[in-house]
Amino acid sequence: MAEQVRLLSGGNPQIAKGDGDAPVQAYIAAMPGWKSALGRRLDRLIVEAVPEVRKAVRWNSPWYGVEGQGWFLSTHVFTKYVKVTFLNGAELSPEPPGSGKDPDSRWVNIHEDELDEAQLREWIRQSAALPGWDGF
Repeated sequence: MAEQVRLLSGGNPQIAKGDGDAPVQAYIAAMPGWKSALGRRLDRLIVEAVPEVRKAVRWNSPWYGVEGQGWFLSTHVFTKYVKVTFLNGAELSPEPPGSGKDPDSRWVNIHEDELDEAQLREWIRQSAALPGWDGF
């Protein structure tokens, strides 16, 4: 029997740090309820837009990047939504709506049945083409 994944605050899966598709897929499979289907859709959109995407899990979140350019996107589960953060989001057009202390990052919170695939695909394409974050 497979080991049960612990859900942290807000339902975020606790997945060990790891590189590659396997830890990202483990995270997606452990996302609670409707969020797992959303995680699969997001992962598919990212891979379609950026076939050479690099994947990892860090800080209990999936990260997506381009070799030699850094990380451009991460996701994180919260109680009522999934947060999609563009690490270079301040350079995207239109700019994603969420912002905070980091002057470069912008995000969008996706609630159940609210995925705008066309807009997300465009942000993914733009973000992957820009220099990303090289923090790990």
